[in-house]
Amino acid sequence: MADRKNRPGLGGRGLDAIFGTNVEQFLDDIQNNNSEIPGRREVIINIDEIRPNPYQPRKEFDEAALNELADSIRTHGIFTPLLVRKSVKGYDLITGERRLRAAKIAGLDTVPAIQVDFTDEEMMEISILENVQREDLNPIEEAAAYDSLVRKLGYTQEKLAERVGKSREYCANIMRLLKLPEEVQKLVVDKKLTMSHVRPLLSLKDEDQIYDAAMHVMKSKMSVREVESYVHELNGTEAKPKKQHRTAEKDPWIRDLESHMQSKLATEVNVGKKSISIAYSDTEDLNRILEILGCLDEGL
Repeated sequence: MADRKNRPGLGGRGLDAIFGTNVEQFLDDIQNNNSEIPGRREVIINIDEIRPNPYQPRKEFDEAALNELADSIRTHGIFTPLLVRKSVKGYDLITGERRLRAAKIAGLDTVPAIQVDFTDEEMMEISILENVQREDLNPIEEAAAYDSLVRKLGYTQEKLAERVGKSREYCANIMRLLKLPEEVQKLVVDKKLTMSHVRPLLSLKDEDQIYDAAMHVMKSKMSVREVESYVHELNGTEAKPKKQHRTAEKDPWIRDLESHMQSKLATEVNVGKKSISIAYSDTEDLNRILEILGCLDEGL
């Protein structure tokens, strides 16, 4: 596998030069043989020879949808070949895991595939970006996918935002979901809470408090605005018990401004008469906030 990492892969040009930001067009070109991809071959492969993609960011697959796809495959076969690369034993799957799973359900022994010669890094990048750009991921899977691109492939926040077609602010905020306790992340995966509901909870400093707050939010069926007010009360009550009365006397416009800033920055914000206080948990969190505010672009 080490040799594969060191191979030039796509002619030494890398994915940047090959597909820019349009992964789907790139994959279509491979399917239609409209792109010069090293090692491209159309093959029929035994299902047992295919190893699942270790870089697949998607962990949740809808069983009902897979069964529907399996029924279609039994009747019509697989129209779009899988994308694979040759490995020491058999093949590594690059894209097409839903089709592969459905083909197994349908009882197929072999599947059509297109073999290409990708390095580990190219395989990871194309797998993650295909899922992200097709919006097949839940928020936690999406956050983990972005995190992999940053940590393992050295993406800057600018490149990440460009690649996935989102703002830097969105990317920074969704990646922060990984700081939530696993039990709270599971609530998002199970669609019991939305990203907008749990994001304000990140300003709470203790995991136990975050979990307790998340359970209270879920059971109370709070709106996003109610969650923001609830978290503001928790932080205010713990830090300065008497602050609640002063907060209640604030101009409604100021309270609305605080709520908007808290939602944008995903942290506690207090707007005073002549000052604004923004809470952060550590240096990484501070840099995230500074980047959202555009301060890091000025060399800070």
